[in-house]
Amino acid sequence: MAKIAVLGYGTVGSGVVEVINSNNKVIGKNAGENIEVKYVLDLRDFPDDPVQNIITHDFNDIINDDEIEVVVEVMGGTSPAFEFVKASLEKGKSVCTSNKALVAKHGSELLRIAEENKVNFLFEASVGGGIPILRPLNNCITCEVIEEITGILNGTTNYMLTKMTAEGLEYADVLKDAQEKGYAERNPAADVEGHDTCRKIAILSSIVTGREVNFEEIYTEGITKVSKTDIDYVKKMGKAIKLLATAKFDGGKMWARVSPVIIEPSHPLGNVSDVYNGILVKGNCLGDVMFYGMGAGKLPTASAVVSDIVDAVKNKGKNLGFSWSEEKQALTDISTVEVSKFVRVSYSVKAEALNAISQTFGDVDIVEAGIENEFAFITPLLAESVIDKKLSDLGNSEGVGEVLSVIRMY
Repeated sequence: MAKIAVLGYGTVGSGVVEVINSNNKVIGKNAGENIEVKYVLDLRDFPDDPVQNIITHDFNDIINDDEIEVVVEVMGGTSPAFEFVKASLEKGKSVCTSNKALVAKHGSELLRIAEENKVNFLFEASVGGGIPILRPLNNCITCEVIEEITGILNGTTNYMLTKMTAEGLEYADVLKDAQEKGYAERNPAADVEGHDTCRKIAILSSIVTGREVNFEEIYTEGITKVSKTDIDYVKKMGKAIKLLATAKFDGGKMWARVSPVIIEPSHPLGNVSDVYNGILVKGNCLGDVMFYGMGAGKLPTASAVVSDIVDAVKNKGKNLGFSWSEEKQALTDISTVEVSKFVRVSYSVKAEALNAISQTFGDVDIVEAGIENEFAFITPLLAESVIDKKLSDLGNSEGVGEVLSVIRMY
């Protein structure tokens, strides 16, 4: 009998307990022995829940109990999660977590500590929720040179953009709807500002490069500036806006970015809608591989955590070698990366504005949405810094009012 402790009895923690209790037989068969939850750590009591019988409010009960072989951290945040996880690994207990903030900030250190103590630090649920992505990257695509990872990694923002597109709603309206449905937190910044997505692409990039990718160095732009008008234009173009995380790898070099992107419906990520996530991995020999599924939610995320628990139990006393070094991975400045951009501009004299755009960018595609005193155009493929400089110059041109919106094209 393998005994475990769960730190946190929120959405994911309660899901972990539920999955273990509901699927105990198949989990035990796959792990090679039955798995029992001996403790659940939480500040609260749950008098109407059978879990109350195993609730503890003191982490020392867990860390000092030699029967506990695996600790499941689903508290969220970095403190005290980091301190609890580090202590557990140093005590010879494997740790499984869904905490992307913890993994992005302290992953390399915790992986090293796990290796030193011949235990495992596993975090499949930290990136794709219920979508298996880390194991395939680490174990299955081992003969590939990964050239690119691009993904929709946040269900909340994907739901919001899907609803804005389908129902013609403004950002503020869909945010309120997402909060009412429980998809968005009361403080939604981590999702809508792109921070959650940024941490996830940092984790994936660290695995690909074998070095620590600092999420704080990744250019990150959320969806807060995407308007109904932007989407009206994009629908006229027959395309969609998605919040994409992209990392491209070229030998020892890489760049990464999180931002809204206009994408073709024919692209594998183009029809990933609602709360679903999708991750596209490009290998030099394999080509494109698509991972798709529920990127969040109580039971999908809990299922991924329990899969890690099974791996930890099956590999007692053996580190699985799942790691990246603490050496820092340098990131290429995205201002040097070539991109095409969708630009909305207002004008006082349309003919003069069109002439100014032609003088600045050459021949461009013009997009009209029937809105008075404005139109949009698509820039040629140029370095980000070059486009930004040209747009700055354009704002001073005769006939042009102001740049109203800028969104990258895929």
